[in-house]
Amino acid sequence: TTLMERDAGSVRLTGMGELLLEHARQVLRQTELLIEATNNAALYDGTLRLGVTEMIVHTWLRDFLKALKQDYPNVNVELTVDLSVNLKKSLFDRSIDLAFQNGPFNRSTSGSNDLGTYAWIWVASPALTLPHGRDITVDQLAEHPILTHARDTQTFDEIMTHFRTHAKLVPRLVPSSNLSSCLHMTLDGMGVATVPISMVRQELERGELIQLDYTWVPNNLQFQARYDADKTPYYVAKAAKLASDIALRYAQDLTPARG
Repeated sequence: TTLMERDAGSVRLTGMGELLLEHARQVLRQTELLIEATNNAALYDGTLRLGVTEMIVHTWLRDFLKALKQDYPNVNVELTVDLSVNLKKSLFDRSIDLAFQNGPFNRSTSGSNDLGTYAWIWVASPALTLPHGRDITVDQLAEHPILTHARDTQTFDEIMTHFRTHAKLVPRLVPSSNLSSCLHMTLDGMGVATVPISMVRQELERGELIQLDYTWVPNNLQFQARYDADKTPYYVAKAAKLASDIALRYAQDLTPARG
């Protein structure tokens, strides 16, 4: 019996192949239920292809990986760090099993867990001598390069629209797909930036950056752990729930800093 057929350079399962694949998934699910019944997560053995955004790397990813290794010692992690828009593509073409990404989510997944909401703030190096502790105007910001997230992000679009609408000056927007580089340039006084507050708590506490009192910020980042609950191993759902627990505890510890 033929299980696969070729068509115009592609390969797809026949009806019989699809039927056998579904039976194979049912066998795997029963095996996973048996592992669950033993209450021994160490019996899970496999690879978790995980995609995360850079902000996750700078916040609670290390805590998650340590907890995952402790709970599931035989599950290895293949890590991809990328923009959310690229992680979405990877998730739906099955290049990764689990994505920790921010919205907007214009396609739904059968599995998802809340990872919290993260607010943006405006920051600058004290060397720029911008007004500190009182309102700053849009044109005072626009006098400096505006260091932003990458062009293919909703945040960049919001910042570009805001300055085009409200500023008399034409700002110089400097997008970067690497938030670490954006942060380093801000520390070196190369411009002002809007960044998630969770990324700059230490720099604010040490006085390396000051928080600017500007009334507008981009919309908060809403993060989710997203996966295909029907076609991925059960430990993927367990990893998503573990990430949610860690991320929400982390978010509760965040308090707005006024530098």
